[in-house]
Amino acid sequence: MAQTLETFLPEGSLKRCIEALTEAAEEISSLLRKGAGLGGLSSVNTFGDQQLQVDVLADQIIETALQRSGVVETICSEENSKERPCGGTGFAVAYDPLDGSSIIDTNFAVGTIFGILKDGSFIGHKGREFVAAGCFVYGPRTELTFAVSDKEYAHQFIFIPTVSEDSTSLDRWKKNHIFTAIESGKLFAPGNLRSTVDNIGYQKLVNYWMSNKYQLRYTGGMVPDVNQLLIKGKGVFCNPASLSSPAKLRLLFECIPLAFLIEKAGGRSSNGSVSLLDIPITGTEERSQVCYGAKEEVERFDAMVGQMFS
Repeated sequence: MAQTLETFLPEGSLKRCIEALTEAAEEISSLLRKGAGLGGLSSVNTFGDQQLQVDVLADQIIETALQRSGVVETICSEENSKERPCGGTGFAVAYDPLDGSSIIDTNFAVGTIFGILKDGSFIGHKGREFVAAGCFVYGPRTELTFAVSDKEYAHQFIFIPTVSEDSTSLDRWKKNHIFTAIESGKLFAPGNLRSTVDNIGYQKLVNYWMSNKYQLRYTGGMVPDVNQLLIKGKGVFCNPASLSSPAKLRLLFECIPLAFLIEKAGGRSSNGSVSLLDIPITGTEERSQVCYGAKEEVERFDAMVGQMFS
C-alpha cells in the first residue's frame, strides 16, 4: 500500500502548515476543473502584472487555509507581495498561488509554488534556511512535489479524492515518486528566447543545444517544465535575461522554492553565477534569471550565459 502524507510527515506544526496547503490545493484543483474564475481579468498585482480572476481566487484560498492552520505568522504572495500577518505563530510562507495562469486558456498544466521558513520574515534569510518548499501541479493529475530540510531527496504525492470515513485529509495524498538525481540528458526547456537577440551567451547556448540534437520540451509554464526535470531525471530548464528582455521571475515566490526542490532532488540551480539558495533575500519583489537541471548543464549555463543581465 502506498505511503500517505499522513504517515510521511511527523506530527507538529510543519505538518499542519503543509496540510493547510494541500487543503488549499484541493480547492484550487476543483476550481480549475469547474472552470470557475477563468472568465477574464480582475486587477493588477503589486508587480504590475494583470491578474486573472482565478489568480485572485487562488490567492484568497491559500491565505484562508494558512490562517486556519494557526501555525503561520507571516505570508506574502506574488499577487500581494508585502509581508503581512497571518494570525498564527511559527512560520513565514511565500507562495505563487497560480503559476502559469496565462496558459490556462490552452488547458496546459499550471501550478502553485511555495516556500516555508521557520521565522517571522524572509528578509535577511537565504533559501538554504527554508524548512520546506515545493509545488503543486494541476494537470491530468493533481500532484504535490516537495522537499523538507531534515529529509533526504524530493518526494511526490498524488491526490486521490476517494478515502474512507475514518481517514484524515492527508490520507488523500498517496506517495508516487522519490527523486534522488537529475542527470545530464539531451532535453531542454528554454524560456525567454527573446533575450537571445541581445544576450549572445544565451544565443550560443541555444545553438549548442540545437547542434547537439537536444529534445525541445517547453510548455511556457515554469511548474510543469521544472516538474519534467524531476520526472524524466535529466535535462535543463532556464530563463535568462537581457537588456531588452529583463529577468521577470520572482526570486522569493518562484525561483528559490523550486531551487530548494531541485537541489534536494540531486540537481543544481543558478542565477548565472551562484546557487539560488545562496542569494540573500533583501526584499520580496526581487527578480532573477534562473537555470535548473543536471550539474553539467547548469555549469554550462554559468560559463556561456553568466550573470551579466540578471
